[in-house]
Amino acid sequence: MHKIYTNISQIAGDVITVEAEGVGYADIAQVNTSRGVSLAQVIKLDNEKVSLQVFAGSRGISTGDKVRFLGHPMRVSSGEELLGRIFNGSGQPLDKGPALSQNLIDIAGPPVNPVKRVIPSKMVHTGIPMIDIFNSLVESQKLPIFSIAGEPYNDLLARIAIQAEVDIIILGGMGLKHDDYLFFRDALSERGALGRSIFFMHTAADPTVECLLVPDISLAVAEDFALKGKRVLVLLSDMTNFCDALKEISIIMGQVPSNRGYPGDIYTQLASRYEKAVDFDTAGSITILAVTTMPGDDVTHPIPDNTGYITEGQFYLKNGVIEPFGSLSRLKQQVNGKTRPDHRTIMDTMIQLFADYRESLEKQSMGFKTSAWDNKLLKYGRLFEKKMMSLEVNIPLEKALDLGWQILAECFTPEETGIKKAIIKEYWPKNQ
Repeated sequence: MHKIYTNISQIAGDVITVEAEGVGYADIAQVNTSRGVSLAQVIKLDNEKVSLQVFAGSRGISTGDKVRFLGHPMRVSSGEELLGRIFNGSGQPLDKGPALSQNLIDIAGPPVNPVKRVIPSKMVHTGIPMIDIFNSLVESQKLPIFSIAGEPYNDLLARIAIQAEVDIIILGGMGLKHDDYLFFRDALSERGALGRSIFFMHTAADPTVECLLVPDISLAVAEDFALKGKRVLVLLSDMTNFCDALKEISIIMGQVPSNRGYPGDIYTQLASRYEKAVDFDTAGSITILAVTTMPGDDVTHPIPDNTGYITEGQFYLKNGVIEPFGSLSRLKQQVNGKTRPDHRTIMDTMIQLFADYRESLEKQSMGFKTSAWDNKLLKYGRLFEKKMMSLEVNIPLEKALDLGWQILAECFTPEETGIKKAIIKEYWPKNQ
């Protein structure tokens, strides 16, 4: 029998303070008001003063209302019944399907013990050449997509969700516009990927606390599937909205602000989520791709700055393409030597020549005379941008590598590429 408290001492925004004892951090409570029952989560403990974030907002709550602590953290249903379903940030159905109450699991648990992890060694194929060839995504990797508002990062996530060679896709949306939510639903449904997907969607109109729950719920369900042997890809958009929600609550709580008003524990808050990426020794894996929109395109902003210390590289989405310079997968060397013998050669050669193309392009824009070599580079760069960088390109890795050889052969002689003769002999297009 859980004790009921009626001594609400303070109501500030969506946070209420109750004097209670025997309560744990992140525990869930029921607040009984004249309008019904609302759920709340413990977000601060100060001796017997317990602060709770009310999921549905504090409107209608009075100081005499009853608060009953349930003695456990937030729980969410998991299992095969979730596949193809769409839920809100607190795990309630948005798709008019039945509410689920079986196989409840706690959210926001600790990251997996490193002893239980294995060294990442398997590639996640996405069908996007700028990822598969140049910055391969590796199972159990955690990577942010750095971008700015207005870039097609949700389109990119949807494509990855549709094409990625994994067992389960979990899509966590934070602060989305309603149109974005409909876009994800319709895109995956039309391409037949909804049946292996689970959505947890928080829109800008929903309570702030649900925004904070989305990563924890998504990763808790992902871990449950991974322990059953599934390869799970978690896609999160947008972690900047998550951090802004943390900032909003910290202000309400009267916490001393850190850099640009964000809470001082923002690094810990982000790391506790990203570190859930894991390849289990005897089970499946969790891979995380998370959009981080950079205010003012400023990579030194506290959110991308702290993120960069946690993750294993980043993708830069700029001007509608994945920018080759600045994007980095620090684990790509673990897999691109196992794909095809020419993978690293194509990757290194094409990026080097593209860097030379950028220099020739700058020379041309400044009015300098271009040489015959510059003209070859300019032709190559335009082909690279059209056939490799464009997010409309959708081809498997093998065909993408073959396309790379075709682009090189169309613009250069074998000697001009600097590639070893043995590799040239095996892979250079025969009709060139």
